[in-house]
Amino acid sequence: MCVEFIRSGPDLADAAFTAEFRGIAAEAGEADGYHPFNEQSLFDVSAGRRTPLLLSDAGRHVGAVITGRGELDLVVRPGVRRLGHGGAALGTLLPGRPGELTAWAHGDHPGARALATRFGFTADRTLLQLRRPLPEDTGGGDPADLDDTPAAATDIGPFRPGADDAEWVTLNALVFAGHPEQGALTRADLEDRQSEPWFDAGDFLLARDRASGRILGYNWLKIEPDAAVGEVYVIGVHPDAAGRGVGRRLMLAGLERLRSRGCRAAALYVEADSTAAVHLYRSLGFADHTVDVQYRRDPR
Repeated sequence: MCVEFIRSGPDLADAAFTAEFRGIAAEAGEADGYHPFNEQSLFDVSAGRRTPLLLSDAGRHVGAVITGRGELDLVVRPGVRRLGHGGAALGTLLPGRPGELTAWAHGDHPGARALATRFGFTADRTLLQLRRPLPEDTGGGDPADLDDTPAAATDIGPFRPGADDAEWVTLNALVFAGHPEQGALTRADLEDRQSEPWFDAGDFLLARDRASGRILGYNWLKIEPDAAVGEVYVIGVHPDAAGRGVGRRLMLAGLERLRSRGCRAAALYVEADSTAAVHLYRSLGFADHTVDVQYRRDPR
């Protein structure tokens, strides 16, 4: 099999290329139940930090690829899977990309596992997507949530664009210092997300120390237009406030906000080895939905 890669340039500026690229991703998402490219990958493409490619075989577009920054994302069109396109693509791409390389397998697809083994990748991270239903608000929330004791001396309110940006970026970097994606968010990244059609400052909940006004934690919600499932986009608590119930209170406030905005279910992503966080989410009724695995190729 002889495959080739079609490139539009440093971003998705070419309308025909963009339509085909997004069409393949949408087909895969519909067939698999999850999107083949995560949000950060698409932000990087839009900013010109990574390169989108179309995978072509005999003139037909059979897949889509994002490369650059030591990362690789690949999806094969659902109708032409199990024909060797993924292996042929990696066999062409990988020799020109020496060194350490990571690749996400969204949904832990068995085909991705087989390709990872074949090309010398090993599982490095496991990301869980958890979900829970959100029953209609009856004025008091879920009965299981009523015995929660709010964190002392904190107030929860909305994010203030412009006023809170710098403090939030600093806190987020501290909370996620060991996280390769979330901890690297810059003020420009925050501004990019504030420009997204789904952004609503009222969905970005901050817990502040009542005396000083300092941000102790946050629960940023993401509600796509007309979506039935709302996402706990990112939640974090200052290390100084850990163990005081701030995270639980933020989660309860976030679930109530999602309910009030018409969502019928809540979703979130969490690293499988974040034991305390996983325990908190499960105690609030979240259960496994999908699993994403990041594979890594050791340059040795």
